[in-house]
Amino acid sequence: MNHRQRVYIAGCGGMLGEAVYRRISRFADVRATDIDLNEPWLEFADVRDFSQMRDSVRSFGPDVIINLAALTDLELCEKDPENAWLTNALGAENLGLIAEQLGVPCVYISTAGIFGGEKEYYTDFDTPQPGSIYAKAKYYGEQYVLRNVRKHFVLRAGWMMGGGPKKDKKFINKLYRQIKSGKSVLHVVEDKSGTPTYTVDFAEGIVKVLESGLYGLYNQVCGGSGTRRDVAEEFVKCLGLEGKVQVEPVASDYFASEYFAHRPSSERLVNLKLTARGLNVMRDWKTCLAEYSAVFSEDLANACTEVARAI
Repeated sequence: MNHRQRVYIAGCGGMLGEAVYRRISRFADVRATDIDLNEPWLEFADVRDFSQMRDSVRSFGPDVIINLAALTDLELCEKDPENAWLTNALGAENLGLIAEQLGVPCVYISTAGIFGGEKEYYTDFDTPQPGSIYAKAKYYGEQYVLRNVRKHFVLRAGWMMGGGPKKDKKFINKLYRQIKSGKSVLHVVEDKSGTPTYTVDFAEGIVKVLESGLYGLYNQVCGGSGTRRDVAEEFVKCLGLEGKVQVEPVASDYFASEYFAHRPSSERLVNLKLTARGLNVMRDWKTCLAEYSAVFSEDLANACTEVARAI
């Protein structure tokens, strides 16, 4: 991207959206939209409403459309499948149609959760076997974009981490909230494996593929892999809490009532195509987690200071 571009980002209010907005806005004019207006730079637009999205996009006149809109809570998707399909599938279709009508590239974010879990790891060429409502809707979305939008980038993410205490709705912040509340034992499953994916690196990866012009489907996750237990233990280490906080391994059945949606036993991805094309900017997950953990260390220190002052 050698000139000032105009980039439309839908669903930009979440943990990935913040990182993408900050990276893209360095070189482009951005219209960022969401249904949750949690930042001053966000405007309202709902990907489920085709007419509304079409008007919002067309009035901006983008060179690129990035679709980050997603309902990612697996249990909520099972409880409200209609909204899951409208957001994750119809939303992808709506933005894909608009991108095709305008003749501009469309970026769609898919997930490692679409695979069946039988293999140790999955490349860009493996066949998905989605099991949950979330996975099925996301798979529909990616397939629609791949088949109907000529200028497409479909990027499959793994276990997302980013956004800090304010926006991270995933595993790392769930661990952190337990630690901050005073828990000294964290029960973490050890029978699920995957690949952490840092939002900062992922945003950089979006820029990289856009600059390349090499349309297609790509796995885009951090280097390395591990179990949920591995990630939890590394996070505790990064916070300097070894010996103070214990990670207690459990089987998935331990959380059967709370996390009842289907989750593959393996969600490990490898960035085969990105690496082959010289487009892989994703760092090792432990390096990224160490960098990301600094935000939580600062928040924890501030919380301790506030408690001390209150005493």
